[in-house]
Amino acid sequence: MAPSASDPAVGDASTLNPEVTLRFLAAPTDVGHSGSVDAGTVLEWVDKAAYAAAVGWAKTYCVTAYVGNIHFADPVNVGDLVEVTATIVYTGRSSMHIRTVVSSGDPKGGTPTMRSDCLVIFVAVGADGRPVEVPSFMPRTEAERQAEALAVARIAVRNEIVESMRQQEYTDAGTSERVVLRFLAAPTDVNWGGKVHGGTVMKWIDEAAYVCSARYCGRDTVAVFSGGVRFYRPLLIGDVVEVEARLVYTGNKGMHIAVHVRSGSPRGHELELTTYCLTVMVARDEAGAAIPIEPWVPVSDEDRRLWNHARELLEIRGRAPGNRLPNHLLAANGPS
Repeated sequence: MAPSASDPAVGDASTLNPEVTLRFLAAPTDVGHSGSVDAGTVLEWVDKAAYAAAVGWAKTYCVTAYVGNIHFADPVNVGDLVEVTATIVYTGRSSMHIRTVVSSGDPKGGTPTMRSDCLVIFVAVGADGRPVEVPSFMPRTEAERQAEALAVARIAVRNEIVESMRQQEYTDAGTSERVVLRFLAAPTDVNWGGKVHGGTVMKWIDEAAYVCSARYCGRDTVAVFSGGVRFYRPLLIGDVVEVEARLVYTGNKGMHIAVHVRSGSPRGHELELTTYCLTVMVARDEAGAAIPIEPWVPVSDEDRRLWNHARELLEIRGRAPGNRLPNHLLAANGPS
């Protein structure tokens, strides 16, 4: 039986460390198609650091439940000294909300530059796979109280995003750019609980979004944002995996790609939804600057519905503390 917050083996929350920092060099094997470290690899790092913080706090196995809005600012380059700091900022009964910051810089010295920042939610589970109680995090400093308040304020926005995404239906009636990757989940994808790493799943999402966006615009693309990454069920080693990426919206430069990950036994015929998210990709010029892309014009009723859904998500996120609406959303007119 897994320990709970009241188990003496867990200890008083005041004795637990809410923060974990991983430090390592970005290796040549981390380079992606962009020439720097891909967003998918950064998301793997985020998941590992947040997992370490969650397990250290809960003292039991934990699973990724949600990854909030993550903006990829400047790229991480090979040879950079990378720091990934995961800090628990709020706890529910069995959940831990973890702010995760990725920074990197010259290993010879200097102050690391922040490359990305997001909120990851892990849930503590027992041997039977059911959620178990975790020690309550009690902020002690003003900075911790502000971080907790920000996490709490985002709960309503996150629930609204999840509900909006849940209501959407994706069928063959869509006419936009679409790709499907299929493969078996390999033993090398396994995490400490015997299932596929949440970070590995997010790397697959980035790869599918890259193929979809690159086909649409005819150029190399990189992720600048990933949001609403919701994990619905575990993905098992040996499962057949299907990663479907579909263009649903374009801004001035961004291509909004909806990605669904489905999985199931190779002995069966049905695949179940594992993960869903929306990723924004941009094309870059030779200097690495984002460039405008050809606007996508919805054709079918489903196209228009998903186009409006993507705009609704932008508007919901714009209401979150510290966020704002993108400029193009204020000026653009939607399709009829």
